[in-house]
Amino acid sequence: MKLCLTFVSCRRFHSISTASDVPKKPFHLNEKIEKEIGYAQAVRIGDTLYISGSVGAGEMPGAIRESYDELKKTLAAHGLDFRNVVKENVFTTDLDAFKAIRKEYYGTECPAGTWVQVQRLYLPKFVVELLAVFPKE
Repeated sequence: MKLCLTFVSCRRFHSISTASDVPKKPFHLNEKIEKEIGYAQAVRIGDTLYISGSVGAGEMPGAIRESYDELKKTLAAHGLDFRNVVKENVFTTDLDAFKAIRKEYYGTECPAGTWVQVQRLYLPKFVVELLAVFPKE
């Protein structure tokens, strides 16, 4: 089973600026591996935090929790949590397994979402991947 979740969320913008006005600040959970692959776990530009894939491997229930827990670490490092998510895109080989666990992280305030079943992720061992965008106050 494979799963990829893409999160896109918005809180509020205090001002609008162009990308050239605001420096990019990368954030790494595992800097050595991320730099070797050529990506950052997250990039903050002004008040917006863009979160890359948070992956989990193994059986689907544990992999979903592993990826959400990794995303939770990235959010916490920037003073955010799952209440800040307003859009979620999911790509998985088993939507039913995903749906059974997802609400554990959102409670009653679930974000908007699009869910699509797929064949595989970047590495075959990955069964979950979460990506996110969170404007930060």
